Amino acid sequence: MTWDDLRREVSGLHAILPAERLVAWTSGNVSGRLEGERRMVIKPSGVPYESLTPASMCVVDVDVLTVEGELKPSSDTATHAAIYRAMPEVGGIVHTHSSYATAFAALGREIPCVLTAMADEFGGPIPCGGFERIGGEEIGLEVVRVLKGQRSPVALMRNHGVFAVGATPKAAVKAAVMCEDVARTVHHAMQLGSLEPLAQEDIDALYERYTNVYGQ
Repeated sequence: MTWDDLRREVSGLHAILPAERLVAWTSGNVSGRLEGERRMVIKPSGVPYESLTPASMCVVDVDVLTVEGELKPSSDTATHAAIYRAMPEVGGIVHTHSSYATAFAALGREIPCVLTAMADEFGGPIPCGGFERIGGEEIGLEVVRVLKGQRSPVALMRNHGVFAVGATPKAAVKAAVMCEDVARTVHHAMQLGSLEPLAQEDIDALYERYTNVYGQ
């Protein structure tokens, strides 16, 4: 994959966020990087989703945050850069304010693992980190802290929203989509009664099957 390929991919993946109702107006962002690179491609700040093009994507050095291009990058740029610096296995990051998952974040609560779909995709509950202000690397450092040692590729940030990571930008977008899907179902279940998390042995077995057996 070339940088032009990555610009096209990251630009195109942004269309999924409003289509899946994960964002409103210009909030949220997707970023990606090539394996082994110290630069990332990220959404420009405040540009409507329907106006995004490969050429409008910003290329940012993750170490010193210098920007290639005419547009100012996302206000979450320092957050993304901090995650990339600390997690070399990550090739894509997505940030959303999707309604149901962010409702859990507003309460500072993890999403409990009560569904086989959660065991499959997340290998357990979706954890929630603490509150940090937007604009610096602090949110990114908290995402790294929360995800360390976790199977989940998603961390909720208290009073803020969702951060999903993946080996590729597409994998991170998938994690964000699935996070909102299970958050919606868990929320509806909570209206009907108390929840009982899956047993750890069942979570482990489901996660192993989905990771190593499911699909082509």
